[in-house]
Amino acid sequence: MTHIEITPGQLTLDQLRSIRNGGVKLGLHASAADSIRRSAAVVQGAAAGDAPVYGVNTGFGKLASKRISKEELATLQFNLIRSHCVGVGEPLQPSVVRLMLATKAASLARGHSGVREAVVQSLLDVFNAGLVPYVPAKGSVGASGDLAPLSHMTLALLGEGEMLVDGRRVPALPELNKHGIAPLVLQAKEGLALINGTQTSTALALEGLLRFEQVYASAIVSGALSLDAARGSDGPFDPRIHAVRGQPGQIEAAAAYRQILAGSAIRQSHQEGDERVQDPYCLRCQPQVMGACLDQARYVRDVLLREANAVTDNPLVFANQDGTSYMVSGGNFHAEPVALAADALACAIAEVGAIAERRIAMLIDASVSRLPPFLTANAGLNSGFMIAHVTAAALASENKSLAHPASVDSLPTSANQEDHVSMATYGARRLGQMLDNTGHIIGIELLAAAQGIEFLRPLASSKALEGVHALVRQNCPPMPTDHYLAPDIEHASALVEDGQLSVLLVAETGLKVFG
Repeated sequence: MTHIEITPGQLTLDQLRSIRNGGVKLGLHASAADSIRRSAAVVQGAAAGDAPVYGVNTGFGKLASKRISKEELATLQFNLIRSHCVGVGEPLQPSVVRLMLATKAASLARGHSGVREAVVQSLLDVFNAGLVPYVPAKGSVGASGDLAPLSHMTLALLGEGEMLVDGRRVPALPELNKHGIAPLVLQAKEGLALINGTQTSTALALEGLLRFEQVYASAIVSGALSLDAARGSDGPFDPRIHAVRGQPGQIEAAAAYRQILAGSAIRQSHQEGDERVQDPYCLRCQPQVMGACLDQARYVRDVLLREANAVTDNPLVFANQDGTSYMVSGGNFHAEPVALAADALACAIAEVGAIAERRIAMLIDASVSRLPPFLTANAGLNSGFMIAHVTAAALASENKSLAHPASVDSLPTSANQEDHVSMATYGARRLGQMLDNTGHIIGIELLAAAQGIEFLRPLASSKALEGVHALVRQNCPPMPTDHYLAPDIEHASALVEDGQLSVLLVAETGLKVFG
């Protein structure tokens, strides 16, 4: 099993990808210990003193003016967690919860949250045991931190919550005992530090970002296959066109299309004397659309990588090596960076699906594709891909609604104390549904394009695209006459999700979505 040593502030995207996928063990770099201890000492000093310090000896939110006695400080933290466990809905996926545990540990280990090493170690112990706290997906507005979901995660560490085991909700305490993990006992500020942060929103957005890698790569492949099936021109992929515009994603996307189409006998056969002067935009403008989506995804990557390494609770502790220290209240828990990044990624996901849907529509339209109507030789008796396109259209339309920015909404909470919120948690969570939709659209395109290639035989596509065609045909037979198509769509969509097409794209073109 791979071991990842977390150096606070230096988590990489590759490490986050491995954490998301599971099968790794986490440790903490020894250099983190000193700053954690100094930070915890500051909080312990504040707890022992008489001055009011938010989150240490006061109530929370609108109740910040309420003083709490020294004898009740531990109870305050436990009550905070219990009262904030108000999530509803289906549980978050284990991959998302793994990211939550790891990024929360990395954030606290920066030494600005005032927690003891035992708190960080508890998060790592639960992760390393393969335990997954039961965290309902809904209930956070993405400001004051992801309070409800992080509270459910924390309550499991305390032995009072639940774990998700083989898809079932089970009490947390027996699972902790089974793995020899002592339930965490909170001290001053530690409950607040555990739930005051953006780790749920960030984990959900990272889940969407990492899934987008496979979807994006698959859409490049399916778009190239559609281009050949429709006997489109490779002229629009000429590097000179893209160089004079200078958009980096566009330049890379065009190069990928050129390389994956190289050597196609189909394309060679119609380079001379083709009646069509220009291809429709869904073929001709693929580098422009997919390149812009690539640039957008890389912006999102940079924002989320910073956020995964950030300190996002409140108040923050600054304990200097010379012995000076102070605590400052601020608003790093506000997940606006994640909200805007999630909205940007949502637009990219919707556009990848939208242009793929247009290519399916083009392929079934005989007047444009110059293939048999609806990709069937005996149209009328057979409907071919007529209704498969309807499904793609339904999914693309649904994505348009889901792509509406979540970040422009805000509802005041906590009796108007928390009067502007980011809605980042929903904004990030909805990415999963959009990726499901786009994955199915691309699956349908793969089937339609593969069927189009059948009508051009004995001509062959490029070596790479013939490999794609063979991959599709492993579980999805040709459709000379109508047959039960839904299972084929599931098989083709699985090629998108499992990364086979992404591996093929990298092997053929060297294009990696995130470098």
